[in-house]
Amino acid sequence: MVNPVHLRTLLEVIRLGSFTAAASRLGYTASAVSQQMSALERDTGATLFERSARSAIPTEAAVVMARHAAKVLTDIDALLASTARAEAESTQELRLGIFPSLATYALPRLLGTPEWRRLGISLKVYVAEPGQTIQGLRAGGELDLALVFQVGQGGLAWPSSVSRQWIGDDNFRVVLPAAWGIQPGAAVSADQLSDMPWIMHHPGTADATVIGRLFASCNLHPRVVAYCDDFNASLELAAAGLGAALVPELAMTHGPAGVVALDVPEIRLARSIFALQIGDKQTTRVRLFMDQLAGILKAQSIEPIRR
Repeated sequence: MVNPVHLRTLLEVIRLGSFTAAASRLGYTASAVSQQMSALERDTGATLFERSARSAIPTEAAVVMARHAAKVLTDIDALLASTARAEAESTQELRLGIFPSLATYALPRLLGTPEWRRLGISLKVYVAEPGQTIQGLRAGGELDLALVFQVGQGGLAWPSSVSRQWIGDDNFRVVLPAAWGIQPGAAVSADQLSDMPWIMHHPGTADATVIGRLFASCNLHPRVVAYCDDFNASLELAAAGLGAALVPELAMTHGPAGVVALDVPEIRLARSIFALQIGDKQTTRVRLFMDQLAGILKAQSIEPIRR
């Protein structure tokens, strides 16, 4: 039988033009390359090189063999890759990147259920902001799936090899200190909020730009008393009476007492949640996880995952 290693060496000899150059490229000695080519000639019964004291010139048979060898080696690489993927499937580990507020809400509700335990999937979780988890999806990255959010149309980009599935929208709510005396569900307009102190995102971020445009369209020019990109910290500061904040509903599930959430008609904003993965075919592990996640998010009134 023909040794694939010898075929790969043949391709390098033809491409580089000499045994010595091929040896250097492959990490062999020139003598080892010569021995491999002699073995290939014996296995195939073909004369592949016209040898002299100073050179080894490939024959037409060598050129033809190299042409077919390229396809054979590509098929072998595909075979090995498919086998590796099947082996990975059998381990039932799902490497998940997820942003903090979704992790805090969804994962405790998922991991404690009998339905999840019966699936036998082991989660390896990376909790980080979307920009960090997307890096883990690049070729050779450490993630199988990344759950990310995007506010508006900008601020987030991913490689062309990544497929995107919309999961649902996480609506923002206006949060006020309860000490201000405004009752939950009270009819409050954007004008009434204009003179109040606000906790806002740091300027220059994509979220801050979108929120700034929204507020400007409502003629709302907030008096900023704090800049904060951490929703948990914003909620605690609001509970302490520092100011109002705009917070997504997922981040409010473990919010402190002492805050009031309002639905201000003029302030309509949501962050879209997406599932990202390499390629466009879901593995069994990803599909099963997404099925479980859909039920959990439905309970939070986030629109169910589209199929």
